[in-house]
Amino acid sequence: MDERTQWRPFLERWSEEWIAVHDPERDIPLAPEVVADTWLGFAPATEAGLAEAEARLGRRLPPSLRDFLLVTDGWRNAGPFIDRLAGATELEWLRDTPDRSWIEAWEGVAEDFAEDDDEGDEEDGDEADEDEADDDEADEDDDEGVGVREAKVLARSLRLSLEGDAAVMFLDPDDQDDDGEWAAYWLASWSGEGPEWHSSFRDLMHRQWVSFHGLRRPAGATRDHWDAEVERARRDALAGAVDGPLAVFAEAHTFGRARADLLSMQMKAMLGEWRAGIANLMWRGAQDDDPRFGPLFAAEFLPLLVRHEQLAHPHDLRPLPRLKEAAPEPVRALIADHEARAAEPGFRPSFGDPDFDAAVHAVAARLAAHPAFQAPDPPQDPGRAIVVIRHSGNGPAHRPDPLSDPSVLGAAREAACAQAWPDLLAALRLWRPVCEDHIAPISLFADPILAQLITPARGREILATPRGPGRGAPA
Repeated sequence: MDERTQWRPFLERWSEEWIAVHDPERDIPLAPEVVADTWLGFAPATEAGLAEAEARLGRRLPPSLRDFLLVTDGWRNAGPFIDRLAGATELEWLRDTPDRSWIEAWEGVAEDFAEDDDEGDEEDGDEADEDEADDDEADEDDDEGVGVREAKVLARSLRLSLEGDAAVMFLDPDDQDDDGEWAAYWLASWSGEGPEWHSSFRDLMHRQWVSFHGLRRPAGATRDHWDAEVERARRDALAGAVDGPLAVFAEAHTFGRARADLLSMQMKAMLGEWRAGIANLMWRGAQDDDPRFGPLFAAEFLPLLVRHEQLAHPHDLRPLPRLKEAAPEPVRALIADHEARAAEPGFRPSFGDPDFDAAVHAVAARLAAHPAFQAPDPPQDPGRAIVVIRHSGNGPAHRPDPLSDPSVLGAAREAACAQAWPDLLAALRLWRPVCEDHIAPISLFADPILAQLITPARGREILATPRGPGRGAPA
C-alpha cells in the first residue's frame, strides 16, 4: 500500500485533535486556513521539488519522509514542543543552520567530560595497569566518552524542525535500515536526557503524536479508542488475565489515560511493586476530578501511603506529607481521620467488605501468633545472636535461640506463610471491589505480616484468579 494513503488519515486525525484542544491563551495562534480546512499541513510537495531538494542535499531522502512531503510540504505543531517542520525547500543539514548550536553544545559536553576523565587518569595513573591501558586503547572506538557520539550524530544530521521550544528533530543519514529509512531523533535541552532515537521519521512522528496526547489529552476518536481498550483490559484483569491488561495499561498511559494508571498500579502492587507504585501514583499534584481521590483512596491507597511512610528512606518519594499539606481539603480530612483512628487502642484496619475482612484478619491473626512471627527480626550483626536461657536440674544453661539465625527464621516464616496461603487465596472469593476501578485488594500490603505472605508469585496467583461479583464468587 502506498504510504501516502496511510499518512493522510493519520494527519487528518492529528489536525482535528490539535484544533479541538487548541488554547488561544497558551498556544501559537492558528492560521485562518488551518481552522477553515481543519488541516495543520500545507499543499503537497511535488516529485520535481523533492528531486531538487535531494540534489541540493546530495542524498535521496528516506521513504517515510518523502511520502510525508508528498502529502504535506511541511507541518505545524509536530508535538507539544515543535512548532514547525520543514518543507522540501527548507530541509538543510543541521551544521549549516543557526541550530548548529546543538552540535556545539554537545561538543562542549564531550570536552568537559574528557577533561574530567583526564584529571581522574592523572590522579590514578601510578596505579593503572599496563594491560588495562592496552585494553582501553583497543576498546576506544566502542567506548566513546559522554557527548562524543551525540556530537558526531548531530554534526552529520538533517534538520527537520524549524521552530521549537528548546527542542529539535533531525535525521541521521549514516544510520539506515534495509528499507532506506534513516534513524530519527528528538532532543530537548530541558529534558535531562540525550537525543531520543527512533527507527524512522514515521516512528518519530507517531511518538510526537502520542506525546501530544499524553500532555494535552484531546477529545476525539483516539481518546475514545483508548478508553474502550482500558475498559476491556479492566474486565480481562478481573477475569484473571495478567500480562495482556498490563500491556494495554502501559500503552494507554502514554496516551494520557489516567484510569490506566490506577488499574496498572494495583496489578503491579500485587506483583511486588507496591511501594514504588503508591509513591509514583500519588506524588503528582491533584487535578480537577482526580480519579486517585475517589473511593479507592480511603479504601486502598491511604493505608498503603501510611505504611509507605513508615518504611520510607530519607531520599524516597514521600507523598503522604505532601498530601497532608497540599491536597484538596476533603483528602486532608480523610488522612486526618485515618490517623486519628489508627492512634486509638485496638485499632483494626479494614481490608474490605465484612466477609472478606473477617477471613483476612483470621489469616493474619494466625500468622501473628506463630512463633516465627513472634520472634524479633534478627540483628544486622550475626555475631549478636539472641540468646535464651534454659533451666536444667544442674542450673541454667545458655544456648542460642534457633530463630535468631536469619536463615532459620526466614525458613520458618516461609513455612508458616505456605500453610496460610491457601486460606488467603480462598478468601479471595469473598472480595468485592469498592468501585469499578478497583481490581485487586492491595491494602493487604499495609499489614506487615500479610506483605510477607504475598510474594510476587502469590500476587500473580491472586491476579490470575477470577474475582469480584460475576467472577465465580457468590453474589
